[in-house]
Order: sequence, then C-alpha cells, then structure tokens
Amino acid sequence: MEFKDYYATLGIEPAATQADVKRAYRKMARKYHPDVSKEPDAEARFKEITEANEALSDVEKRAAYDDVVERHKSGRGFNPPPGWDSGFEFSGGEAGGQTGQPDPSHSDFFEALFGRQAAGARGPRARANMAGGDHHAKVQIDLRDAYRGARRSVSMRAPQIDAQGLMSLHTRQLDVNIPKGLRGGQHLRLAGQGGPGVGGGPAGDLYLEIEFAPDPHFRVDGRDVYIDLPVAPWEAALGAQLDVLTPDGSVQMTVPAGSSPGRKLRLKGKGIPGATANVPAGDLYVVLSVSLPKADTAAAQDAYRAMAKAFADFQPRRSIEG
Repeated sequence: MEFKDYYATLGIEPAATQADVKRAYRKMARKYHPDVSKEPDAEARFKEITEANEALSDVEKRAAYDDVVERHKSGRGFNPPPGWDSGFEFSGGEAGGQTGQPDPSHSDFFEALFGRQAAGARGPRARANMAGGDHHAKVQIDLRDAYRGARRSVSMRAPQIDAQGLMSLHTRQLDVNIPKGLRGGQHLRLAGQGGPGVGGGPAGDLYLEIEFAPDPHFRVDGRDVYIDLPVAPWEAALGAQLDVLTPDGSVQMTVPAGSSPGRKLRLKGKGIPGATANVPAGDLYVVLSVSLPKADTAAAQDAYRAMAKAFADFQPRRSIEG
C-alpha cells in the first residue's frame, strides 16, 4: 500500500499547529480547486489536499496518523499492523473498522487507517448541563481471557491541544473486567469514562470494541477456534491418542487411522464458552498436518529407503499424471 505523507501534501511540518493546518489547506485549495485552477492535475491534487486536510484537521485522526506512522512507516510502503489502533479513543463515531461502503474519494491508505466511518458525527452544539459524548476504542485481549474471564489494565490514548495549539497524546490506564464468553467484535460499556459533561452534565460512556490479539497457535471464527496440529506419518497412518493444546488447557484426542493432511477433527464445546446458559459454546477444530522427520543421519536415510521399498507400488502423483 502506498504511504501518504499528509504533511508534505499540505506543505507543512509535522510540528504545525491546527491553525497552520487550516491555513495551509485554504491556500492549497484555492490553488488547485478544479473550478478555478489552470493546473493540468488540479482535480487529482485537490483530492489529495482534501484527504490530507480531513486527516490532519481532526485532532483525533491526526493523533492516530502521527502515532501509527511513527511506529510503522517503512519507505513508501505501509501496511497497518493488526491492532494498530488498539486503545485509541475516537469521539462521536466508532473507531476505525471496515463497516459500510468504501468512500471513492478516499485512498486505500486513508481507509486502512480510519475505516469507512472517518467522517463520524460530531453531535449537537454544547449547551448547559449537557452530557458528555460517548467515546469508542478498540482493545486487544488474549484469547484465553475469553475462556476464563479476567481483569486487565488497558491503556487509552487520546489527543490534547495545548494553549499554543500544539497537539500531544494523553494516556490513561483503566481497569477492565473481561467477562467469560466474550466474542471478538462485541462491545464493553464503561459508564462515565467517555467525554466530560458540560455545565455539570454527566460524563459520556466509553465503548470498547473487543478484538483478539494475534495468537501463535489459534485462529478464531465467531465462537469456533482452530489449531493446526502436526502429526508424524505413522500417527496419521496408524492412528494415535494425542494431547492437544486448547486455550483452556490440554485435552486428549484420538487421531483416526488413515488420516490425511488437512483433515479437520472437532472437539465439541471446546471453543469460546457461551456468555450465558442460553448461548452454546463454540467448537475447537484441529486441522492435521503431516510432519516429516529429517533424513539427516545414515540411520534416518536407511529408514526412508526401507519405506520406499515397502511402498514401491505407491504413486503419490497419480492424480496429476492424466
């Protein structure tokens, strides 16, 4: 994905104030507006300028852009990592997310960072005794927490503008109860942890959208969980009783004789538990892969030669030889 340097597009430095962003956009917009500009690439340049302004004039988007770019930019290429916006607070609309239809006026880079709700509502004009706005943020949790429940401290980041108009990130820590049976994509409501109220009004709420942190062993689909299990050739051919890792500990499973690579074995009810008695638990699917021993010793090579002799009639490529 092509990286977009929004500061360069507007001709300003990353340390520019919000007022600098506004002035730069007005200047560039007058120069490249398609209705008045004589430049041959006016329409394309105006589109780039508009997108840069949309990202930098909103302090939340700008803070998110600055944060992720600082950590993950590499030359002209850029791929937002999983969970890049975890713990970043957005007000007025949900954080990030690929919901709705893509906006053709936005680049792929913009949509990857801010999702398809980037224009989010700002709510009504503040008035006396008005409740604070709700905030939204994504947080990553460990898959094991959904099996057992947990209490975790999460870090929230939100932008602040000082008296000089300069922006910085403010970080706060919140203790959050993770209930057992929570699925990815569900929301936790933290009452009173959103935007502050006006004129004595109550604070808004903070909604945390749950996603699972990448796991080296497991994949998640709804409440179902998948794990790839390497087996030896003789275990697949002859069958075996094996201990299988699950997010809630090991269980014993039978590998049927004659199993082929890619075979799926189901452990019923060993997926993510149901949040209530009326919600059934998911299943754990074990996907078999055959792991071959290395032929790195004379004895191992002799064993492979003996196997080749024993299975002289075996034709592994029959299906692709017509």
